[in-house]
Amino acid sequence: MKFSKLQATGNDFILVDARTMEGEWSKLARATCDHHFGIGADGLILVQDSTSADLKMRIFNSDGSEAEVSGNGLRCFAKYAIEKGLSAKISSRGEQDNRSLTIETLSGVRKIKAYMSGNKVNRVEVNMGLPQFKPEQIPIKIEVDIPISSGPILDYTLAIDSEELTLAILSMGNPHAVSFPSRPIADFPLAEIGLKVERHPMFPKRTNFEVARVLSRVKIEARVWERGVGETLACGSGACAIAVAAQLLDYVETQVDIILKGGNLTVSWDRVGEVLLTGPVEEVFTGEWLVGKS
Repeated sequence: MKFSKLQATGNDFILVDARTMEGEWSKLARATCDHHFGIGADGLILVQDSTSADLKMRIFNSDGSEAEVSGNGLRCFAKYAIEKGLSAKISSRGEQDNRSLTIETLSGVRKIKAYMSGNKVNRVEVNMGLPQFKPEQIPIKIEVDIPISSGPILDYTLAIDSEELTLAILSMGNPHAVSFPSRPIADFPLAEIGLKVERHPMFPKRTNFEVARVLSRVKIEARVWERGVGETLACGSGACAIAVAAQLLDYVETQVDIILKGGNLTVSWDRVGEVLLTGPVEEVFTGEWLVGKS
């Protein structure tokens, strides 16, 4: 099985053209993503045919669970699909210095703009869709009833061990819980708290968890605990969730840079429409996986 490994601000994925393949994808994800016995990655991304978009993306976390969407994964997917020439429609669409494509995900079709340098993609803008705030959309189950008309959940208090977290809870096609602690985020015990938030009973599909600190009206630093993976160097949908929550709390402007361990992502949102995520993407290496290993 031929594969490519790509990274987007340190969020790394194994990309496979699976349009003519069948497999036990969860099992394969666990095997290939293992950093000691496999290739090593945060997730496995499959390229498949689509009837509603140019191509379809399926993404499996390193624990084998399937995710609805990934902002960084979409950027890797776009680079892989364009540079491999996987769709004639993509190759003929766009201007000299960019390409556009649509990608089907479990959370809907996402529109992508890829910026080219020669025949290579070096930066990708992803339309991440509308943020969702209703409890059933995220989804969450909470003890206190929140009327649908009450608007976004921006200050839900959750006690985990000795930590009392104030959470903004929303969906960017996948569930997110965002906290803005008063202490430096480097001091936050994410390794101890992250998994407990992810698997808290209030999140029936588990959740991604972000801790963030506002540096200015246009900059936020953050750390991310990704559902099914653990702490990662970056998370595209997490960056979007942070930016949306910060805007609703009136911490930042409509465009903000999210500073993560793996690099910077830019998120734009007009507080009405769809969220745009922009950032770099690189191919790390290509190779062949011995299928029998999985």
